[in-house]
Amino acid sequence: MQLKTALLGSAILAALALVAGRTGAGIDTAPAGRAAATAAGSAANANAPQSVAAHHNTPLAALFAGTGARPGSDLVASSSGEAEADASPAATRARGLLQGAAGEQVHRVAADAFAARDVMVDRDGTEHVRMERSYHGLPVVGGDFVVHSQNGELKSISQGDNMRTTARPELQPKIGLEQAKIEAGANFDGQVRKIDNAGLVVFARGVEPTLAYQLELHGERRNDPLPGHITYFVDAGNGKLLQADDRVQTAASNGTGKTLLIGNVGIVTDSTSSGFRLVDPSRGNGSTYDAQGSMSYSTGFPGAPLFTDADNTWGNNATSDRATVAADAYYGVAATWDYYKNVHGRNGIFNDGNGVRSFVHVGNAYDNAFWYGSQKLMAYGDGSSFKPLVALDVAGHEMTHGVTEATARLGYYNIKDTGGLNEGISDIFGTLVEFSANNPNDPGDYLMGEKLVKNNPNGTSALRILFKQDADGRSKVCYPSGGFTASQTGQGGTFDPHFTSGVLNRVFYLASEGVVVPSGFSYTKAQLVCNNDTTIAGIGRNKVGAIMYRALTRYFVSSTTYPQARTWTLQAATDLYGANSAEYNALARVWTAVGVN
Repeated sequence: MQLKTALLGSAILAALALVAGRTGAGIDTAPAGRAAATAAGSAANANAPQSVAAHHNTPLAALFAGTGARPGSDLVASSSGEAEADASPAATRARGLLQGAAGEQVHRVAADAFAARDVMVDRDGTEHVRMERSYHGLPVVGGDFVVHSQNGELKSISQGDNMRTTARPELQPKIGLEQAKIEAGANFDGQVRKIDNAGLVVFARGVEPTLAYQLELHGERRNDPLPGHITYFVDAGNGKLLQADDRVQTAASNGTGKTLLIGNVGIVTDSTSSGFRLVDPSRGNGSTYDAQGSMSYSTGFPGAPLFTDADNTWGNNATSDRATVAADAYYGVAATWDYYKNVHGRNGIFNDGNGVRSFVHVGNAYDNAFWYGSQKLMAYGDGSSFKPLVALDVAGHEMTHGVTEATARLGYYNIKDTGGLNEGISDIFGTLVEFSANNPNDPGDYLMGEKLVKNNPNGTSALRILFKQDADGRSKVCYPSGGFTASQTGQGGTFDPHFTSGVLNRVFYLASEGVVVPSGFSYTKAQLVCNNDTTIAGIGRNKVGAIMYRALTRYFVSSTTYPQARTWTLQAATDLYGANSAEYNALARVWTAVGVN
């Protein structure tokens, strides 16, 4: 657990038995396209190094000064791994609650079992225990939920719509494994390399709990260089494909990085007897490698060399030096680590103090960047239609996919609204990282990836415009009645997550800034809302970031829908600022302004 002892009060010592025994503490460019607008840009000095470390020495309390958070709502302890979470007294208490009324709420049956995957404790003693469910030892896909309690009493449970039943399937498959593999392979558009059997599961996303084979397919996609790793769930009774879950989600020595996109920056590297290397000892030994055009992501880019240097100056501000874009990516990872650590108290993507590996020069003129959770790595292409995809906000976006994977595990393709929420969360925190880094060569804005667009002198064309994402002609910014249809949320579909994220991105902008047209853009106020409510005032992006992080890590589950996101972000606002506070009321009004009620 990561324990912030300065925040402790005697009222929660019992809750912090949780930590007893411790001795120490892919952004997808293809769907989103180029959103055009007109505005005047500003030039900045590209030669003065900007140290990410210096900015992020700001104390946590100072970053949140004036936000008015409710006393007791701040985090004081959290698990650093699933084993620690499941063995904690907080998990034991949660399982005890599930023996009673809480069990009725999650439709528990006798053969259900529950394992804690994550535990978070607030200063007032409120415990948030994220649970995974199994049935007769089989994982229940979609059966996850979070138990919220205080002083041993249940406060609430956040869960999706999947397990509103006590029905459970028979556990004897009626088709064989080979037939299931044939079904999975037939649904993959490309060349199948191998299909691994991950075992039988109970599948409960959008269907009654159903016995299914979980199959991990690896291969090469047709006409798409994006890594091919898809999890297929095949009905073990009739061989019907239940869901395809794409596993690739897109987008202590002081050195100088001569980056491509933001000029010269200060970075922290590792000093060795023979020189320096792009390993950051101050941030969990995160490291950066040269993929040398490889796409062998599934095996972790074997043989890719770690970037090393003799004088601790990396790159030359141009692509003629392979270390240039490595410096961009390295800086972005450091800025993202520092944002999560200093603002939210999170010690790395998985809250375990470990950094991640980054690989630049991935593929041949590859126009994408992605987070690949199975290998815990980030990959950046050199671009073709775009510049190398190593922008600061893109790094924040991709690493946030990892944070989401470590917490709520929001689904992606083929799961109603959830993929859009997943993408929107990454856009939001990628944006907050950019604001937090406060680099004059890449000042914070509500544009995602504007630094990647070629021939963009005003800096107003971008991969996504958070306040008007439908400027691309495809994205959705107003939530439709009944939500986004799951069958149309596949890659490139009408409701691809990169299109439906526009709803959450608009929520973030309106809640942060209000109905204000950014300088230089010609939109009307009415074009920024879906209901003509043009007098909404913002509460500030730091407060919105705090609300979104709390909702993601404490309340969201793998199948959260947009209406549920409204419910749980408002609960998070209540936790932080109080019921019917100005923050709560403003956020509720914003959700209504995008059609989510």
